[in-house]
Amino acid sequence: MFTKVLVANRGEIACRIIQSCQSLGIKAVAIYSEADRDARHTQLADEAYEVGPARVFESYLNVDKILAVAKEAKVNAIHPGYGFLSENSDFATRCHEEGIVFIGPAPETITIMGDKVSARNHMKKAGVPVIPGSIEPITSAEEAVSFAKEQGYPVMLKAAAGGGGIGMEKAENEEELKKAFQSNQRRAMNYFSSGSLYIEKALESPRHIEVQIIGDRRGNVIHLGERDCSIQRRHQKVIEEAPALDLSEDLLTRLRKAAIQAAKSLQYENAGTLEFLVEDGEFYFLEMNTRLQVEHPVTEAITGIDIVREQLNVAAGGPLGIGQSQVQLRGHAIETRIYAEDPNTFFPSPGTIDVFNIPEDEFIRLDTGVQNGTEVTPHYDPLLAKLIVNGKSREETMEKLQKTLALCDIQGLKTNIPFLRAVTDHSDYIAGKITINFVNDHF
Repeated sequence: MFTKVLVANRGEIACRIIQSCQSLGIKAVAIYSEADRDARHTQLADEAYEVGPARVFESYLNVDKILAVAKEAKVNAIHPGYGFLSENSDFATRCHEEGIVFIGPAPETITIMGDKVSARNHMKKAGVPVIPGSIEPITSAEEAVSFAKEQGYPVMLKAAAGGGGIGMEKAENEEELKKAFQSNQRRAMNYFSSGSLYIEKALESPRHIEVQIIGDRRGNVIHLGERDCSIQRRHQKVIEEAPALDLSEDLLTRLRKAAIQAAKSLQYENAGTLEFLVEDGEFYFLEMNTRLQVEHPVTEAITGIDIVREQLNVAAGGPLGIGQSQVQLRGHAIETRIYAEDPNTFFPSPGTIDVFNIPEDEFIRLDTGVQNGTEVTPHYDPLLAKLIVNGKSREETMEKLQKTLALCDIQGLKTNIPFLRAVTDHSDYIAGKITINFVNDHF
């Protein structure tokens, strides 16, 4: 096992990884920008190093500086968390060249799955169902229109290098598609330095279901059940739960088999997630996240498995610490993402946290990187915390979550807590009538 690990991230995920490292007796090294000098993750770590100004390209994406710190601190490995450098194959390669273990899959795997077109084509070859779409990136609005005429509307334009819901736009007709092509290409270039787009047939009202997998170097791959991540705003998840509701045993079996099949076709190592759209009893590959997911706590809550510990163990060359037959799903868990944002417009709302009060209880898990007095700047994602509640059933879990959200008190800036309360109190959400259109339909 490693003796010292650098966490190349910030906020709640850095804190969460640091805690797992320390529970294993591994020293955790934090990095921070000038804006994060007094951040909670720097206080939790055994050591902390500044890596640059607030701008992410000068700090959390500054590969040369991060690797210099890693060598100075004499770490064995780097855990990238999610976002930032977590799915950057060049960074993973640099780590290997410097003799530092990258806690994640092989760079080649990240490259294949990092481009949505190559990921789709790989999954088709692996026998995993995919939504009808372009085989190669499309280069003009005319190409997009031609595809739509053949497949029918609606269609979805997506950035080939995209992620986090950025670079996705639905079009219902030719006029919308031509307009979306230009705007989406600009957006993709701005966010991902690549204007490459692809197009696929849009499902009308699917659910977003994902399967958590973990693989080791010996070729073993297991799944840890499913999560429903259908409650989204701007194509970004805000509420996730496990296990997924109302999926037949046949569909569950096929989903899990496809996820394992996909991972094995990649000779996948470490933790990853296969994301699918599910509609009318069928499922289609959406994307694979070759990293730890934001919503991994709900899977940990129903399985009792510390996914970060498994990541560390596998990356150190060990076998999976658990076999498929030992994975037992118990109870229910729901995660709500608490953001510093206007609950009506979803626009970020930076400021200083004067009061940060979340109820504590044995059924509540709070993953956060903030506290009283934390200044939330406009430089980073406005996620403040993840509130995870678990119970014996979905009904019990929802009741606990509603009571907990009612007692949450965060002052000094706007948060989306009123929105989370409204969603979890909605009769359709309570009844489990949820699709990716839920927020647009009801709010």
